[in-house]
Amino acid sequence: MAENKKLYTENSIESLSPLEFTRLRPGVYVGSTEYSTQLLIEIISNAVDEYKAGHGDRITINITSDNTISVADNGQGFIPNIVREDNKTVLEAAFSVLNTSGKYSESGVYEGTALGLNGIGSKLATYLSHWLDVTSWRDGKYETVSFQEGIFTHRDVGKWTNSSKPSGTLVTWKPSEEFFNNPEVDLTVIKELLKVIVCLCPGLTITLNKEEFYSKNGLSDLVDANVKDSEIIKNRFSMNSTEEKYKLDLIMTYTDKYSSTIIPYVNTGLTESGPHITQFKTTITKVFNKFLRDKKWLKEKDENLSGEDIQEGMYLVFSITAPGVSYDAQTKSRIVKLDMKPFNSVFAESFEAWLNKNEKEVKLIADKALNARKAREAAKKARETVREGGSKLKGLKAKMQLSNKFIDCVNKNPKDRNLLLVEGTK
Repeated sequence: MAENKKLYTENSIESLSPLEFTRLRPGVYVGSTEYSTQLLIEIISNAVDEYKAGHGDRITINITSDNTISVADNGQGFIPNIVREDNKTVLEAAFSVLNTSGKYSESGVYEGTALGLNGIGSKLATYLSHWLDVTSWRDGKYETVSFQEGIFTHRDVGKWTNSSKPSGTLVTWKPSEEFFNNPEVDLTVIKELLKVIVCLCPGLTITLNKEEFYSKNGLSDLVDANVKDSEIIKNRFSMNSTEEKYKLDLIMTYTDKYSSTIIPYVNTGLTESGPHITQFKTTITKVFNKFLRDKKWLKEKDENLSGEDIQEGMYLVFSITAPGVSYDAQTKSRIVKLDMKPFNSVFAESFEAWLNKNEKEVKLIADKALNARKAREAAKKARETVREGGSKLKGLKAKMQLSNKFIDCVNKNPKDRNLLLVEGTK
């Protein structure tokens, strides 16, 4: 075995540039490399951040037949031709120098609540594309920066004479098949994303290849589209709270389904897990049980309903805006840090007030939850019976108990009993 050992040398340890590393391990930043969809999501996110900061109300996306992708917004734009100490302009650095962003500071324009907070997303489009061009204009000037295979090639600057579009940014790129199984964009995913974004940002218009996405009623439009005819209550619980940089927009209703649906957005990004989900679920369980106790719908001897019982049929969607959010990866689906103190008490108070004002609606939910508990307890007893019964059996009877091909038949009348002997082969 010793003869087969391989030893590293002084040349074995390498240091890669951000461009080299990203192109070698693209999945570290973009997650799935099946499609180039994440590149488009990153650029869209930056345009949405502009809208949230109060700049612009329209995003235009075009995808051509040869998979050239462009995103244009009418946000504030980059200041053209401002040269940094490294001799790169602000615009060039924003699309080529990793961890370069104007969104780090909580006292800045974006107040630390931007989705594109890591200074990575726009660089991914540069690094993982055959070419990328970005033009930004404001204050009567423009700057265009071009890249080939992630490397800066040239710049163009001049006067901006289009007074109908005083400021904004246009990003155009062609994803490389070297890094994606399919360099195309998954349009189904993008269209679903756009439907949600306009509901999270009412007043924002997004166009994808001339198909327009717009929401007048915000989260209500999103809930309407998903619950349809399955809703069992008429007056949904909804709340909207703003305290300095902390904002919460939430709607909860109940359907005739047996499962729950929770759709949590943080800084306009869809998330999968984190303290925001856990704490809202805990608060719902605590406040709902207290209400049932106060109304004597739960007796003293009764156990509290579990979160699982209360959440059966629940449809909850909420959008949180908060600074200082930390994620476990660039795709930003799992949150590891989020200060929930500004949200917990106001959510609990609003939910309790809604319960007290909608007793008839709550009774429907409570009946559904109580039935869910009965079903859960019955299923638990059935499992325990099978396990206990099976543990006492041995040999053939035990095997028959575990098999779905044999059913043990019992009949107290000997005349009705039959024994069938069957001969067969394996």
